[in-house]
Amino acid sequence: MSQMIFYRLLALTLAGVLDQLLGDPRVAWHPICLIGNLISWTEKWTRPLFPQTKSGERLAGIYLVIFVLLIATAAPFAITLGLYRLHPVIGVLTESVLLYFTFAARSLERESMAVFYALESGGLDAGRKAVSMIVGRDTDELAETGVVKAAVETVAENTSDGVIAPICYALLGGAPLAYFYKAVNTMDSMVGYKNDRYRYYGTAAARLDDLVNLIPARLSALLIILAYEFVSIFHKSPEQSKGDGERSVRNESGYWQGVQKRSFTEVWCVYRRDCHAHASPNSAQTESVMAGALGVKLAGDASYFGVVHHKPTIGDDLRPVERADIARAVMLMKATAMLGWVLALIILAIFAMI
Repeated sequence: MSQMIFYRLLALTLAGVLDQLLGDPRVAWHPICLIGNLISWTEKWTRPLFPQTKSGERLAGIYLVIFVLLIATAAPFAITLGLYRLHPVIGVLTESVLLYFTFAARSLERESMAVFYALESGGLDAGRKAVSMIVGRDTDELAETGVVKAAVETVAENTSDGVIAPICYALLGGAPLAYFYKAVNTMDSMVGYKNDRYRYYGTAAARLDDLVNLIPARLSALLIILAYEFVSIFHKSPEQSKGDGERSVRNESGYWQGVQKRSFTEVWCVYRRDCHAHASPNSAQTESVMAGALGVKLAGDASYFGVVHHKPTIGDDLRPVERADIARAVMLMKATAMLGWVLALIILAIFAMI
């Protein structure tokens, strides 16, 4: 058992290195794309099998969840088991590549900063187009503050969904459990909408996604708070920077220029107050702590498929949202990812030595 834990430690380490070096590749044979194709194909054959009623569509959605999870979990389990038996080195290398496809820290950074650079170089229209690639809401009528908020909220939510949650499940069960999680998450993103098409069919996928993210979302929120404390060491508030001479140049020229440092207690209070200010039991966990750290107000009403959804706001309106908040959110995400990696590797190392 300790030997397999050591192999998982190596695989998880290599996967993290690959993610940071290469990011998520945009290829048709990407395993998550294949899971998406499996979901679409399964939807086509499950819908006709059941009556087009509320209970019928919900039952069809349950069949979708069961079938997709069986395939998405069994495939990496069989692959890794067979290759570990062939040779441990081959097994570790294969599992590290499989895990690499489940992590999204580098790609989240790249796609979110693309919104920032689009606003900087191309203006509002370019920013709307860039943010439309990473959010599900309507973006054609967004003001610049709406574009920035959408990007920051996406970074916050995906700090859990795309970074910490996959690490957690990889820690517990290697590639098979990581793909179990990604399959659930992908199903929710494809069929978990409350519109006419998926209101009942996507119920099972949406509920399961809520369940598997309960702990990772809360862990992610705590890690973001800790990450903010670490990041704060390397930047100072305007008052703190005065009189520091040459030592303050790097701080004042960075993305945190002009942002007042918030205390741990202030961020924690915003988190505790607003962590449930969302229809999802998990989404506001990371959004609230991100809003608290940045000192801005996020969320609020948003339009999806032409329908405006009224949502509560999250955070305090201490200052206007600005473009640099995207870069700040990405910085916090990266620091959170590093903390998550270190924590996971320490846990595996401890168990490997037992």
